[in-house]
Amino acid sequence: MTILTVTAKGQITLKRAVLEHLGVQPGQRLDVRMLPGGKLELAPERAADLLSLKGLLHDPKRKAATLEEIQGAIEAGWAACGVRTSEG
Repeated sequence: MTILTVTAKGQITLKRAVLEHLGVQPGQRLDVRMLPGGKLELAPERAADLLSLKGLLHDPKRKAATLEEIQGAIEAGWAACGVRTSEG
């Protein structure tokens, strides 16, 4: 187990062994998650790669909506909130 000291500014310095275990380099950002029981989970921040998002919402079994269907869904959503979106 590694013991770290909190500075007067509320900062900690991660020891080299911890950085190597996480696979991070100085200056790289960490994702910190607060867990129950006063525990933390540290992991290297993963950069959002736009190419990895390609096709995320694509469903080949589903027909693409037309512009009219999209507009109808938008209007129905606003109408459910009591907002009038079109004349008529």
